[in-house]
Amino acid sequence: MFDVIILGSGPAGLTAAIYCSRAKKSTLVLTGETLGGQTGEIAVVENYPGWNGSGMGLIQFMKKQAESFGAKFEFTSATDIKFNDDETYTVVCDNGKTFDTKTVILATGARARRLEIEGAKEFFGKGVSYCATCDGFFYSGRDVLVIGGGSAALNDALYLSDLAKSVKIVYRKSEFTRAEAVLRERVAERKNIECIYNTELKSIAKNPDSDRLIATTTTGDVMDCDGIFVAIGHEANTDYLTESVKRDAMGRLASNDLPNGMFVAGDVKSDIQMQIATAVGTGCSAGMNAIKYLNSKE
Repeated sequence: MFDVIILGSGPAGLTAAIYCSRAKKSTLVLTGETLGGQTGEIAVVENYPGWNGSGMGLIQFMKKQAESFGAKFEFTSATDIKFNDDETYTVVCDNGKTFDTKTVILATGARARRLEIEGAKEFFGKGVSYCATCDGFFYSGRDVLVIGGGSAALNDALYLSDLAKSVKIVYRKSEFTRAEAVLRERVAERKNIECIYNTELKSIAKNPDSDRLIATTTTGDVMDCDGIFVAIGHEANTDYLTESVKRDAMGRLASNDLPNGMFVAGDVKSDIQMQIATAVGTGCSAGMNAIKYLNSKE
């Protein structure tokens, strides 16, 4: 029986692990499919105070810190959480293991929202990608599109512009109002980035005369490209929870709607700015609340 099981190994989950294990609570972190979540995919983290390096570098540093206080890690994901009669939890994992715990901290983060247009599913992994840092290398010297207009989309475009021959950003609005000003300035300075406003992708098809893709927009534009990178927002990773757990339209959770002994942190939490700094703050709060709850039961 663990004192705390933390679902997710991003900044929120790792911060909670540091606090709980440092408080001498037996702590298990279920990392999910990949260590670090979305943060682990960031090439360079510029806006987290005290860190200037890759996202995975930050994650590895935080993981070692948690391990130094005794936190344990299992590279698996939860598929179910059962609430027991004695007010403990049993977490069922996709590797067949089960773990009992007195408290659970949900820090499973969010996943990229998928394009729901003709060809998007067919060409996923065959020219359509949701991770520029994962797949950008394969498009060195080629022509790519970036779909979206927030900070994530502009970051992807800047990263890809260092690799690709040309980058076109396709955005449904007339300007990048949701993106950070510094990113807008950097995009404007890049000669191989073109911005196409007031339109959206309508369909993706294979070019019959080459190995490239044909992207058609809602305004009738037809663009020939090698790859399409999508950055149109995120949805919370909460599919493992039963329908009895209340969620908002994005699948996120509010602390007040959770049963006793269950806490939430990071991008899966309602009403939070999706940043590393805010994830760390909620991880701290969730960890301290779990510690307080456990102490009240002693």
